[in-house]
Parts: sequence; C-alpha cells; structure tokens
Amino acid sequence: MQRILITGGAGFIGSHTCIKLLKNNYEVYLVDSFVNSSPKVINRISSICNLYNSKLAKNLKVFKGDLKDKGFIENIFSNAKKLGKPIEGVIHFAGLKAVNESVINPLLYWYENMFSSINLVSVMKKYNCNILVFSSSATVYGKEAISPIKENSYLNPSNPYGNTKLTIEKLLSDLYNENQNLWKIACLRYFNPIGAHPSSLIGENPLGTPNNLFPLICNAAIDNNHKLNIFGSDWNTIDGTCIRDFVHVSDVAEGHLKTLEYLIHNKSNILKMNIGTGFGTTVLQLIETFSRINNIKVDYKFSSRRAGDIAEIVADNSLSSSLLNWKPQKSIEEMCVDGWNWKKNNVNGY
Repeated sequence: MQRILITGGAGFIGSHTCIKLLKNNYEVYLVDSFVNSSPKVINRISSICNLYNSKLAKNLKVFKGDLKDKGFIENIFSNAKKLGKPIEGVIHFAGLKAVNESVINPLLYWYENMFSSINLVSVMKKYNCNILVFSSSATVYGKEAISPIKENSYLNPSNPYGNTKLTIEKLLSDLYNENQNLWKIACLRYFNPIGAHPSSLIGENPLGTPNNLFPLICNAAIDNNHKLNIFGSDWNTIDGTCIRDFVHVSDVAEGHLKTLEYLIHNKSNILKMNIGTGFGTTVLQLIETFSRINNIKVDYKFSSRRAGDIAEIVADNSLSSSLLNWKPQKSIEEMCVDGWNWKKNNVNGY
C-alpha cells in the first residue's frame, strides 16, 4: 500500500480526492491548516469510507499545520521514513484561491501560495519523494486564449491568484529541468468544479461570502429575499451571459487519482493538463438547469460586467482524455442535484 500526502486535504477538491485514494487502497496523509476548511470534514470522510468498507478509514492519518512551517513538513516526511514506509507521492492542493481577494491583497497570495509550495518541494527533494500532482488552474490562461483552450494556449493570467499558479508551474518546470531523470510532475489546470459527493456528507463550504457561482446559486435558492447577481447580459454568447466549463468535483478527484497512477507507472516527465468537460454552459443555462432539476426558484438580477471577466472559458480535454483515459462521467444535471443536496442538508456548512 503506497503512502500519499495530500496538502489541503480537507478542502473541497482535496476531501473528494482523499476518498478516491482511500477507496483505491492508498494510505493517505492528510495535511491541512484548517484556516479555510473545517476539521469536521475528517469525520465526514471517515463516514463515507465506512459506506464502502469499514477498514478504509484506518488508512487515513491527519496532520494539522501550516506548510509555511518547513519544520512541520520535515517532521511528517522524517517520521514516515523512520516507520520504514516513506511518502511516495504528493498531491498539492493547499493555497489561497479567491480571485477577487487576490486582487485586493496580492502580497498575501504571493506569500501564502509561493512560500508553502517552495517549502513543500524542498522537503520532497530532501527525502527523495519525486512524484507530485499540483493543483493548478485555468486562470493561468490569458484573455487571448480561444475556447476550447489547449494546454499550449497563451499564458497570461489576469489576476494575482493566477499569477501565483503559473509561477509555481514555472518553478516545477525548473525543478524538473534540473534533473529530468528524477521528477514525475503533473500540473492540472481545472476549470469550474461544482457538485458534491452523492452522500451529501462533503461539498463546497466557502467560509464567509462565496466567490464561486454555484454556492451563490445555492444561497439564492435558500434565501428567497436574496437575488443572485449575474455580471453582464450583453456578452457575445447564446443568451448574453458568460460561458464556463463546469465539471463535477468527483470527476476532478478521479482525474487526480488517474494522474497519480500515470506518474507512478511511467518514466519521469512534467505534464500540464486541462481538467474540464470540454462543454460550455452559460450562467443562465446553469441557473435554469438547477431550478428545473431541483424544482426550486432562483431569483437573479443583471449587473454590469466585472473587470477582467471573459466571455467564454472552455477546456480542450483531449490530452487528459488520451493520456489518462480520463473522461468526465457526471452531467450538468447531476452536478446540480448533488450540489443542491449537499447545500440543503448542510445549510450552515459543516
């Protein structure tokens, strides 16, 4: 049984990925500071594991700490080695991810995202852990990128969050080029993960005001006095609203599992891959699908466009499909059902 460390493992995508790995007989070291996530996620992960196999949860070990504390990371790797079973790979989710917040406080994003990533790969190198799946983002692409966006499209992030993701990708490329016979690295650029685990035990749980569209739709469905803001009704799209590539979080988690297994079984490389469905859905189409499939009304209003928004962002997922044999399984309807079931059963989150 291989031991894999997951940073940010209590987060939205991290928690779903933990379950995927546990179900596939990996031992998971979950690392999280719990600053932007809840410790209650851990018991939920264990409960989900028990639905499949009562023995799975024993393969999960949790470490609370901050990746900016290099000694904290070193202790985890050192103790694993002393136990005679070193950490063989890392999936790195940890980091700040709110685009708007990054514009308001860019120094915070550079400090948190860069410092933690540098510490992590430094310790990995010291302990000869050479397999890394990095949680990147479609925000690395520029406004000039034409959908469906290929991995070799123009890279020009429009916000500090995207800049940190792209810079970490460059750091990892430099690390790989230092010793191309050593590292096995994949940077996964995912588009718009939504939905939740079908058990409704874990899902997206933004602390404070949500930044992403789907939690805002759910909030408007919960509160009849709240209207959802749609930014722009005059985009050059079928209904005047922005087009995005929404992908179920369970499919994203499966993409991480398949990427990890690809790296384990293949020679050293550095990969940059899109994780998306390849299909675009407008904001209005998502709202209408959510309302229809869940039989609930969502009030909305139109506001002016936001600076930096782009009309259409859709993935070309042919590389991840061919290389990993990864294909999204969940429809937009299933995303809306699972996401809403999570929200209505956990109105106040965890």
